[in-house]
Amino acid sequence: MDIIKNSFSTIEWEAIILTSFRVLFILLAGWILMKIVKRLLSRFERRLLKKGQGADEPPSEAAKRAETIVRLIRQGTFLILWLTVFLVVLKELRFEVGPILASAGIAGVAIGFGAQNLVRDVISGFFIILENQIRVGDVAIINSTGGLVEEINFRTTVLRDLGGVVHVFPNGGISSLSNMTNDWSAYVFNIGVAYKENTDAVIGVMTQVGEEMKNDAVFGPLMLELPEIFGVDKFDDSAVVIKGRLRTKPIRQWQVGREYLRRIKLAFDDKGIEIPFPHQTLYFGEASRPIEVALLEKLKDQQDS
Repeated sequence: MDIIKNSFSTIEWEAIILTSFRVLFILLAGWILMKIVKRLLSRFERRLLKKGQGADEPPSEAAKRAETIVRLIRQGTFLILWLTVFLVVLKELRFEVGPILASAGIAGVAIGFGAQNLVRDVISGFFIILENQIRVGDVAIINSTGGLVEEINFRTTVLRDLGGVVHVFPNGGISSLSNMTNDWSAYVFNIGVAYKENTDAVIGVMTQVGEEMKNDAVFGPLMLELPEIFGVDKFDDSAVVIKGRLRTKPIRQWQVGREYLRRIKLAFDDKGIEIPFPHQTLYFGEASRPIEVALLEKLKDQQDS
């Protein structure tokens, strides 16, 4: 009984009570900070959703992008917050945190060397998603490979090309990225006509076809404006090339462009405008007889013999 009394008498109750209050205060402060971070992240998520809706992004894709970004930020912030709280509590309990920090630093360096490519992929993927460089459903060219974006993850981006082949790119290895369907798309066309044609009249026909398409119930809503006819672009071997552009809604440029070329062919046929094909003319000089005469005489000699 005396041993128990002596043990209790040697305990510094005042120090234990003060330490307990400090530990509770630290935990309470960590919990309050966690609530504040959650509220700030919820506000940030709503802002991302509003920004996605303003950019005509599909609601499901905007929500998925915002949720992915906020989840990563939340996990990283909470990990740092509670790790800091844990170390402060250990220090209040009079544990030496120096060796723990040193061990964590050495382990962090080792993990960093082993997983540097993974970390680079995750960081690159985070900024691709945050900056909305590409979205699921876009047509993009990544490292000279084009296709439809099927998945965007923190580590990889997945494309499917026209032949159905799936290409997986680590985000850290993406050196060039071209988005062909961001906000609006364009179909650039080069139409060749014969040298004998009046280019002003040809441009008039092309403009008329564009106006008819803009007033069309099916293709009109897909076009953002009338076709831009830039004019004569170059003199080719057997054609005068007229260059222009169709501005359309995202990923609709090929549908509108093919229909425009189909109607241009019909309109040119109706107006008698020649679309030339590559050909060569043989010329033997003024002293030589035309090749048609020579062939006819040769054929006549064969029949007489």
